[in-house]
Amino acid sequence: MNEKLRLRFEKTGRAIYISHLDLMQTMQRAFSRAGYALKYSEGYNPHPQISIALPLSVGAASCCELMDFRLAQEAELSDMPARLSAVLPEGICVLEAYEAQRKCAEIKWLQIEGRFDYDERDGAAMCEALRSFYSREQIVITKKTKRGMGETDIRPAIQSLVFRATEDGVGLSGRISAQEPTLNPELLAEALRQLTPEIAPDFAAFTRVETYDAAGEIFR
Repeated sequence: MNEKLRLRFEKTGRAIYISHLDLMQTMQRAFSRAGYALKYSEGYNPHPQISIALPLSVGAASCCELMDFRLAQEAELSDMPARLSAVLPEGICVLEAYEAQRKCAEIKWLQIEGRFDYDERDGAAMCEALRSFYSREQIVITKKTKRGMGETDIRPAIQSLVFRATEDGVGLSGRISAQEPTLNPELLAEALRQLTPEIAPDFAAFTRVETYDAAGEIFR
């Protein structure tokens, strides 16, 4: 089987603390335990043909992870989600397996959900302050780049952000750039810590919800 295949899977609960490298090894073992033989590359150092589209940061959850792979033999894709999920750790669940028709380079936007927890500050007041902050024309922060530390304007990578007051603080939903440029949702909180620490959350958590192409259509 030479076709490139694709999994869509969730990584939630305690599984959010599994690193990208460990996740790759976990998925490879799961294929073996479920009775699927991955196809290997040729050459002096063969490796399984498996890759995750947008590596997820440790501590972040996702309901829309995408992984491409090739199998060494024919397989019934409709059976694959249940068979793989049965041998994967708690928090990793395969939702769908199908033939990949599009390149993952076409992914442009990520829909995210998140929360900003405030121990002693009023959520409604923080909502208003957050809306004002993220409506700025520029949000320039200092972050690590390939060339070292440098200044980056993250505002062009934010398509939309909506805030709502909750019992513990503020909930948020939004759409941010997945690639070119890539915006790690954690930088939303980091921008507050650097530029307006008085409204920075005591704790922040994020979940990827969906992937979109440049036209705003759901990517599969």
